Formats: sequence, structure tokens, C-alpha cells
Amino acid sequence: MRALYDPEPVASTGEASRLQQFNVLLVEDDRADAILVEELIADAEADINVVWAQSMKDAETQMGLRRPDCVLLDLNLPDASGIKALDRVAKRDATMPIVVLTGLHDEHFGISAVAAGAQDYLVKGRVEPETLRRALLYAVERKRAELTAVELHASELRARENARLERGLLPSPLLLDPPTVDIVAEYRPSRQHTLLGGDFFDFIQTPDGTVHVMVGDVAGHGPDEAALGVALRIGWRALTFAGLRGNERMRQLERVLSTERPGASIFATVLSVAMSPDDLSFNAVSAGHPGMLLHGPDNVEWLEPAVGPALGLNGREWPLNQFELPKGSGLLLLTDGLFEGRSGRGTERLGEHGLLEVAQSYAALPGAQFVNALIDDVEQRAQSVGGISDDIAVVRVERTSVE
Repeated sequence: MRALYDPEPVASTGEASRLQQFNVLLVEDDRADAILVEELIADAEADINVVWAQSMKDAETQMGLRRPDCVLLDLNLPDASGIKALDRVAKRDATMPIVVLTGLHDEHFGISAVAAGAQDYLVKGRVEPETLRRALLYAVERKRAELTAVELHASELRARENARLERGLLPSPLLLDPPTVDIVAEYRPSRQHTLLGGDFFDFIQTPDGTVHVMVGDVAGHGPDEAALGVALRIGWRALTFAGLRGNERMRQLERVLSTERPGASIFATVLSVAMSPDDLSFNAVSAGHPGMLLHGPDNVEWLEPAVGPALGLNGREWPLNQFELPKGSGLLLLTDGLFEGRSGRGTERLGEHGLLEVAQSYAALPGAQFVNALIDDVEQRAQSVGGISDDIAVVRVERTSVE
């Protein structure tokens, strides 16, 4: 065993030996009690490195130099006592396993400390070498199990929240029967196990047979942005069914955003497309949103409509763009997460031009396969930097018949 006052790091021998050798920070103001702990550990024949701190201030300094595997904490210190001492360790490192030491007449403090977050307590004068060794080892394992349970619970909460957000951000198509379009929609969050961000889309068919498709992106990433995306998506659907089009619909969406956004600096981009029920023509209105991909049987082109200001910037006019969809081609609406990530070459961004090159390499694939191959390729390129940096939303719509 290393000397009680020796803070020299112990070389790690791997996870397999973790229960045989680890570092304990003893926070004890009484020198005699500290020496007693040293003797108990020596008698237990455990390979444990003990660093002694005589006050909470000293303990915080030691924790800053090196994180111990466990803290053995006296609850009667000159600069912290009782639960306050426990709270100071937890504030410094909430993941730290703690075993508290109490006097013969203060056992109730130990029980209170366990209720407040400590993993175990020991009563001075009633501790055997093996009891101390087991308490320290079990404290580490209990804390690990506790943190695992907390993370599992958090994951379950995120999954439930994502399910609710998904219903609001990513609705099912609302089309006439039989539908006259084939729609493929895909959403990829920027990180696994995270809440969905502010990307959203929708697609509906009004009674006159017009197919309306929309994709949007709220600046930022988090629950507030996602909630705003839900409000804009539902607002767009309601306004479309109410008969509002073009500038008037965008003006009302501007009002929705201004009312619902959590901060004055939050803005959103939206691209709304309306496909004629009588022919292959369609129009597009863009509020600061990126362009589209035109996916033909053997080629992909970039389609860039004239844009108006993003929502939230007090815009009043948004150009109405008229286009023709070639027969057998699909229109791909997307959010900027698809091209803002790395290209795979150092720190270079993929960009719109790079995305077009990638898309052209998969042009021969049919709709759903094309969409998935395109997103998979983008994600693969970003793996070296930890994955895509923004959520990705893609909607591909293709005419199946014209009434």
C-alpha cells in the first residue's frame, strides 16, 4: 500500500484490476483517525492508494489535481460539516462515489447522508479492515449502477419526448384516395439519443387535387426550436386548408413565428411547393430556404428558386416561382443539414455543389433508395468528425398520375 500522504498516481492496470487497485481521497481533519484508516487498509491487504485532505478546501484542491475513485468523507470538518460537506463534494463532481464517516453518537448523520446521496456510511470505532475495503469497493459499484440507471431513465424520457415531437414535426401524408403522388420522407437527428431539432416537413392534398409539400428549419437545436417547428408546421397545414397561398400564407407564418418563438433572434426558413392536379407544373415559395434537387431517371439537377427573407426577419414579399416537373422525375426538398457537414476531405464543407455531385452518383436509384443512399453517404463523410452537425430532413415527391 502507498503511504497515506503520497499523492503519486498509481499506474492503471486496466478495467479487470479496477476492484483490486484504486485511489481513495480521505477527507479527515483528525490525524489519529486518518492513521487509523491507513492501518485498516493495510490490514485488509488491499492495493489502495490513499491521499489525505485535512479540510474540504484541501479536498477540492486534490480533486482538481486528480479524480479519485472514491471519497471517504468525515462529516465533521473545520470548514464543512454534515450534509453541507457531502453537498460540496457532489457539487464538485456529481458522479463521485462517497462513503461518509461518523462518530459513535452521530450515526443518524450517516443515515441522513445516504438519503442525501452518499453510497454508504461507516461508524468510527466500529470498522473492521474487511468492512472498510468492501464499503469502498461497493460504493464505486453502487454509484456506477446509479449513474447507469439515471442515464437509462434519461434515454427513456428522450425516446418518449422524441415520439411526441415526431408526431408534431413529421406527420403522415394527408392525401386524397387514390393519391396522385409518391412521397418519401426521411429525418435523421444530428446525434444518436438526442431530441429532435427544429427541422420539420408536411405534405397534404387539398380538395381541388393540388399537392402541397413543405419543408422548414428553425435556427438552433433543442426542445424550444422543436416546439416552434411544430407550431409552424401545424400553422402551415391549417393556413393551406384555409385557402391561403403565396405571400399571404408566409405573412401569417411570420406572425406565428413572432408570437411563438422563445427569443427575438430566432428565425426559420421555409420552402413551400404546390403541384398542379392538371399537369406537371408546380410553384415554389421560399422564405430564405435552400433550393431543391430535381431527380430524374439518370440525372440530378439543382433547382434554385428566387427567395424572400427568412421568417422572423419582418419580411412582406416572397417571390412565386413557376416550374415544370419533367415526367418521371421527382422533386427533393431538403434542409441544410444535408450539405453543411464535412465533405470527407479534411475540414472542407460539402456545400450545395458537393451535394449535387454526390446525388448525381446515385441518380439511377429509385426514389426511396436514392434518398437513403444520399443521406447515408453524407453521414459517412461526417463520421471522422463525430457525425453530422445538424439534423437532416428530406422529402421527395413524384407524380404518379395527372388527373
